Amino acid sequence: MKKMLFSIMILSCCVIMTNAQSVTAPKFGKGLINIMAADSTFSMKFGMRFQNLVTSTWTRDEGSIKNPETNFLIRRARFKFDGYAYTPKLKYKFEVGLSNRDQSGGGTADYSNAPRYILDAWIQYQFHKNWAVKFGQGKLPSNRERVISSGNLQFVDRSRLNSRYNIDRDFGLHLIHTANPTGDLFTKIIAVVYQGEGRNVTSGNAGGIGYVIRGEILPFGKFASKGDYIGSSIKRESKPKLSIGVSYDVNNRAGKNRGQNGSFLNVTNDQNLKTLSTVFADLMFKYQGLSIMAEFADKTVTNDNPVVTENGNVIGTYYTGSGISMQAGYMFDNNYEIAARYTAINPDEIVDQKDNRYTLGINKFFVGHKLKIQTDITYRDREESNDEITYRLQMDLHF
Repeated sequence: MKKMLFSIMILSCCVIMTNAQSVTAPKFGKGLINIMAADSTFSMKFGMRFQNLVTSTWTRDEGSIKNPETNFLIRRARFKFDGYAYTPKLKYKFEVGLSNRDQSGGGTADYSNAPRYILDAWIQYQFHKNWAVKFGQGKLPSNRERVISSGNLQFVDRSRLNSRYNIDRDFGLHLIHTANPTGDLFTKIIAVVYQGEGRNVTSGNAGGIGYVIRGEILPFGKFASKGDYIGSSIKRESKPKLSIGVSYDVNNRAGKNRGQNGSFLNVTNDQNLKTLSTVFADLMFKYQGLSIMAEFADKTVTNDNPVVTENGNVIGTYYTGSGISMQAGYMFDNNYEIAARYTAINPDEIVDQKDNRYTLGINKFFVGHKLKIQTDITYRDREESNDEITYRLQMDLHF
């Protein structure tokens, strides 16, 4: 299956290149191939990227460091296609994941017993100067860290807050409005109606549909090169820039224990499922070499009882609770960066134990996020289990 998918993608690229007027090899990091139709009715940029990662984890038990575990893996490996069709107002994006981690969670009847290859597949049409509609599968407008591309992160990977509470990708209809009311002030509002079970589900809607709305305000104007959704001060802002965002999500009768993520709650009657509500608040600040990002998440469930029962039997438990994550970094003139992050997870007592993490990272950027080496060390302080120390080293290459 993987060989067939790869062959189809390569063949498609060759056919398009043969019939296109011009094919150019752009600057490194701007895509492998840029294609423009002879009559300018479509464009396509094809890129690929991968992340090679090694991690080592030690357990801290009675004051001693023991039980080291080391893992080598291809964390992510992806192909991405984007551009416009017919008119520049009609944009699209298609992205597939080839690594095992990219496809994890598939192989059951909910995914037609197939891996979850597709990450993004959406079309966006700007039907008015400040209005656009987007249809398809992609990231929902939740916490900022989730929306930031995994290739543009300040640390090796996202925080524990994100992995526990984010609402990830789903298939939905987005309505987007942007405005510049006065001076440098810039605002953005996104409202989405979505299926509710995450990406690549083929078995139909397990519970009810979901809704999310997000508002953002940038009081000092836009960031350079969309830097409000890029980790680290890759583009050093000559003036202070700030973005504040708030999201509210409702997933009616959520079919999975973490909404779009986690395990399916295999009930026979959808009415036994419960509604998850999540509030996100975040900010991004950048000035010269300094960057600061902070996030808050709070996920609740119907009647504040996360336990799902059916006929007196416990089927599963939703992951509910709250968390905060704060990180800051400074980029030196030689493109080395030092960064620190603190994350505190406070799940409901019946769900999980409290988890605090302290991370220190050092990064070297050769061509921004397109070619970089990242390394960090994390101390994990858990309430009821042994503490852990994890070291990670990762290299990114993005064409």
